[in-house]
Amino acid sequence: MNTSNIKILHIDSNHSLLWKQLEESGFQNEADFSSSKEEIETKIENYHGIVIRSRFKIDRNFIDKAKNLQFIARVGAGLESIDCDYALSKNIHLIAAPEGNRNAVGEHALGMLLSLFNNLNKADKEVKNGLWQREANRGHELDGKTVGIIGYGNMGKAFAKKLRGFDVKVLCYDILPNVVDENAIQVSLQELQREADVLSLHVPWTPETDKMVNSFFINQFAKPFWLLNLARGKCVVTKDLVLALQSEKILGAGLDVLEYEKLSFENLFDKESKNPDFEYLRNVDNVLLTPHIGGWTFESHEKLAQTIVDKIKQLYIS
Repeated sequence: MNTSNIKILHIDSNHSLLWKQLEESGFQNEADFSSSKEEIETKIENYHGIVIRSRFKIDRNFIDKAKNLQFIARVGAGLESIDCDYALSKNIHLIAAPEGNRNAVGEHALGMLLSLFNNLNKADKEVKNGLWQREANRGHELDGKTVGIIGYGNMGKAFAKKLRGFDVKVLCYDILPNVVDENAIQVSLQELQREADVLSLHVPWTPETDKMVNSFFINQFAKPFWLLNLARGKCVVTKDLVLALQSEKILGAGLDVLEYEKLSFENLFDKESKNPDFEYLRNVDNVLLTPHIGGWTFESHEKLAQTIVDKIKQLYIS
């Protein structure tokens, strides 16, 4: 196909290689990083492709106005900001890039877990404030523990691979059968809840995973456990997490995402930031918070862009 006829609108900024390589392949690139969604809707019929991160939701109304759209490419792992079913019904290809940041997410999860086990952030803060508290910062070793991973796709598998250097048992649960590899044992959810010392979430945000980790779910675990959430904030009910931390059913939590996070991922929130549950998370030593940066490395910035370029080219260049 002659790619010079394919006009692509870039709605968010990305690594420069994405624009450069598409241009070298003959595509027409145009950028609009500042117009509102409504303003872009007035001209979107002129484009065959969209490249977006998370600036706004692509819903039915937007898709109806995009009469010539052939693909939507999201430079990230998930597609929850897009009405996927409606886009597919219009024969629009959907492109995501979980391959681009899975390694970064795996490393971030491991870093959070080791920091929680060894009180690294707490001890660092104390020493910098003139406190030298060794016994109060006695840690736990990862060896001998059982790590349960829910969601064994790109991210879950990347985390399991990082655990290969430790003497740990890795269990995974996924709604799909036979997704297991050499780094984990696929089990039922009930078995995972019976055995896990650590739970790491790597699921997309769907109706099935929305508010999945609630009090009932937490209390199905046989042992107190550590929780990592590098998936989506709305998969965990914050109020129920706080209750579990207070009762020590959850021993500590590493949260790269928050229930109150805005869809754009670019900032936190306004009035919700003063709610007591979030204030609790901010002020306890056994909770580690990061601003949705699990997949946000210099290397993944480039790999995400390269993955998107390669997948767009596959659509048009044999």
